[in-house]
Amino acid sequence: MSHPYSHYQESAAYLRAQLGEFIPKVALILGSGLGDLAQEVENAAAVPYASIPHFPRSTAPGHVGQLVFGTLAGKPVAVMQGRVHHYEGYSYEDVAYGVRVLRLLGCDTLLVTNAAGCVRPDWNAGDIMLLTDQIKLGGESPLRGENLPEFGVRFPDASHLYTPRLQEVARQVAQELGTPLREGVYYYSFGPQYETPAEIRAIRALGGDAVGMSTAPEVIVAAHCGMEVLGFSLLSNMAAGMLPKPLSEEEVLEAGKAARHRFVPLVLGCLAQL
Repeated sequence: MSHPYSHYQESAAYLRAQLGEFIPKVALILGSGLGDLAQEVENAAAVPYASIPHFPRSTAPGHVGQLVFGTLAGKPVAVMQGRVHHYEGYSYEDVAYGVRVLRLLGCDTLLVTNAAGCVRPDWNAGDIMLLTDQIKLGGESPLRGENLPEFGVRFPDASHLYTPRLQEVARQVAQELGTPLREGVYYYSFGPQYETPAEIRAIRALGGDAVGMSTAPEVIVAAHCGMEVLGFSLLSNMAAGMLPKPLSEEEVLEAGKAARHRFVPLVLGCLAQL
């Protein structure tokens, strides 16, 4: 463990001083190409990660690297406009640091989004997937080291990392909007290189429906903190070996922009029902 409980307290205290009486209840983490949703926040106050004590900084393309506080769909929110990843050189504890800080500020729900590769040959790039479970094999847990009982128990249950009640909310909102919604399992990959075709075949055999380089550590920590979790993946590209072309980060970012007209109403509709 590299962060004692006092670090989280110091980060939260700094943010409270910026926010006054405002208390966020829903934390949102916006993935690659999806950060524009932060522009919908009303009465917004932005705080760069670099100004917050002990807070890791985003370096990945498409990740602005700031917290945006305000009201979205009538709910008081804290939006992480950009995240940090293990492949940037951060520990898993660092990757999920912001989740714990936002929990201390008052957030009891996490809504997480990402851009992911589609592993299913019968699905399409551009689809939106509701996360029902995840696979994270290999690598250490973000809960590794001395447990911080202020956040949760030593051995937390992981049967329902993604809250079934919130999944039902997402299904209902998608149906009302007429938005097709896939459902599946997110497979966590270390990155930063994209997966090989052989790895994609293995992921499919293990039960993964989409693959990406984020989300899983943050969700583990959110569940450990007692937060409810709702997750969506934008299937920004077909995974390696499924089409005769190389993968690129530009494709991922462009897919995020193209899906904005479907993704934003879905997230806002879910927020309104929380």
